[in-house]
Amino acid sequence: MRVVAICSVVAVICMFGYLVVESKMLSYMSSDPEVCITCHTMNTHYATWQHSSHRGRATCVDCHLPRDSVVNKYLAKAKDGYNHSMAMTFKTYGYNLRITDDAATRIQDNCISCHEGIVSQMLDNAKLYTKTDSHVQMGRKCWECHREVPHGVTRNLTTSQENLVLD
Repeated sequence: MRVVAICSVVAVICMFGYLVVESKMLSYMSSDPEVCITCHTMNTHYATWQHSSHRGRATCVDCHLPRDSVVNKYLAKAKDGYNHSMAMTFKTYGYNLRITDDAATRIQDNCISCHEGIVSQMLDNAKLYTKTDSHVQMGRKCWECHREVPHGVTRNLTTSQENLVLD
């Protein structure tokens, strides 16, 4: 009975090791943008990012994950990975990916962090006009004005490399 139990534990460990190697699980711990395209639905987003002004300055992780601590980064990565795998497995993502509120907050925080000088100047300028001009809106997400940064106008998962318009 003891031999059967030991063999079962060894078999489970071997199977887990095989799954780690075959799924390239450890690659998901990296910040390499090519890891993101192991999921075919990210190909369009990767291709548009490659042709953007952000390519030389920011990777997927820089924009989409928290940068305040390693723990928060990997917790968010695990949570997003779980949500993505569930959506891909059960095909619940539809033709257009939708950002979660949590991810939107992270991206907004990272935009402001990288572009802090510009944002502070915009806030200073807005203060000058809000006294006399009530149509100046504050509190919007960066992508409400900068919709094409860094992924262009493509949002549909059925877009392929052949019909992407990249200028």
